Amino acid sequence: MTKERLYLFDTTLRDGAQTQGVQFSADEKRQITAVLDKLGIDYIEGGWPGANPTDTEFFADVPETRATMTAFGMTKRLGRSAENDDILAGVVNAGTSAVCLVGKSHDFHVTTALGIALEENTENLRASFAYLKERGREGLFDAEHFFDGYKANPAYALEAIHAAYDAGARWIVLCDTNGGTLPHEVTEIVTAVIASGIPGDHLAIHTHNDTENAVSNTLAAVMAGCRQVQGTLNGLGERCGNANLTTLIPTLLLKEPFASQFETGVSLDALKGLRKASRMLDDILNRVPAKQAAYVGASAFAHKSGLHASAIAKDPSTYEHIDPASVGNSRIVPMSNQAGQSNLKARLADAGIEVELGNPALARIVERIKEKEAQGFSYDTAQASFELLAREELGTLPDFFEVKRYRVTIERRKNKRGKMVSLSEAVVVTKVNGERFLNVSESQGPDGSDQGPVNALSRALSKDLGPYQQYIEDMQLVDFKVRITNGGTEAVTRVIIDSEDGQGRRWSTVGVSANIVDASFDALVDAINWKLIRDGAKV
Repeated sequence: MTKERLYLFDTTLRDGAQTQGVQFSADEKRQITAVLDKLGIDYIEGGWPGANPTDTEFFADVPETRATMTAFGMTKRLGRSAENDDILAGVVNAGTSAVCLVGKSHDFHVTTALGIALEENTENLRASFAYLKERGREGLFDAEHFFDGYKANPAYALEAIHAAYDAGARWIVLCDTNGGTLPHEVTEIVTAVIASGIPGDHLAIHTHNDTENAVSNTLAAVMAGCRQVQGTLNGLGERCGNANLTTLIPTLLLKEPFASQFETGVSLDALKGLRKASRMLDDILNRVPAKQAAYVGASAFAHKSGLHASAIAKDPSTYEHIDPASVGNSRIVPMSNQAGQSNLKARLADAGIEVELGNPALARIVERIKEKEAQGFSYDTAQASFELLAREELGTLPDFFEVKRYRVTIERRKNKRGKMVSLSEAVVVTKVNGERFLNVSESQGPDGSDQGPVNALSRALSKDLGPYQQYIEDMQLVDFKVRITNGGTEAVTRVIIDSEDGQGRRWSTVGVSANIVDASFDALVDAINWKLIRDGAKV
């Protein structure tokens, strides 16, 4: 059976940049472009040349890609020809082989937002796409508010998209701009559009996630006939985001009936880099990855229940819908006071520790975990701390270094400009192979602001560990979470710290104390010990 070609269009650099708090630099856009191109995306929308300095800089030096680089803009304005519209000219002059122009397809927006007659909008659409065709560009009509427009006035919505299509637009992009359309409506409307005379292999679907249906709406559109899928990495986008390509791509490649019916530019081998691509974007944005994200999240293949872990050990398909490795992810069997020896054995095996069922140490580890969690610890998410606890009970925990003492000071004073500022400083004394190390570190960010006592401790602890320093040079603290487990005067603080290294490994450690600094320091020490073990450091 010959598969139909399904095209993937990424708009992370344009629509994703409209996410609140997101601001890409031109260099970051090029970095993301390289990852998308390697993944196998067919079209990469780079932004709107001329609309802002960043996009202008990006298009002034567009990276070479296998993917079709696309510039975004808007259709010509009333009262001027396409040839004499300076905004349209700026987009065309970017020199990309494909150009996506946004225009109105909802009569309400034409008469209210634009304040022009319907026939004038139709002519603007026709003239704009005829202009692109004359210049040999692949035109995409971003039919803004199409689904709402069709529901309000189907005759005009169809008139608008047919004007662009008949003038030479290669793709008609059906946009659910407000994100309120539901899957059954998408199916009905896409079917009607195809029946009106625009074939599915000229239709694209662009959905927003305001009802948590962006992925479902996209899949419904594909089943109804659309052959181009638009979305963003990690679902970036205005308001609630766009259709998430990190969910759509593996669904299209691995799930039926899509896997048998369609082929995309993403190979099964390239799909293994999906989680890495997702993490790269989060790193650029300095965001904490969503643990429960489908396919690529840290918890996407986490099995906490002892019953589940027992079944997983026999056959992973009992509780996993795909092989985690197919998207670059991995299985996690968390440890908690709900867990039994099946969880424990499986989790130890993942850490490279083989222990036979029935070994009395397993029961001791389970009991110790339950005792620790009763004190406020949580090993459900702190996998690295769990591994260290288990190794200690098994007598296989190396003694790399000893912390003799530490001190943290926080000073608040006026600077030379008379502004109140804070400065954290930490002193950590360690003993390694009988040698004493004293390290001092302040905590200042790139802008000179104080990053807090935990950051100062982290820097001081990892500043010089003698023979082990080479193993921890690429470590960084990437997330810090605090929870008060008991209220009142006997409050206990639980700290979870996420660390990451140059290999892209991410691990979590936990510390618990009535003192938040003590809890944080214990988690930091665990993080370094885990790293040393995993990198093969010797005592």
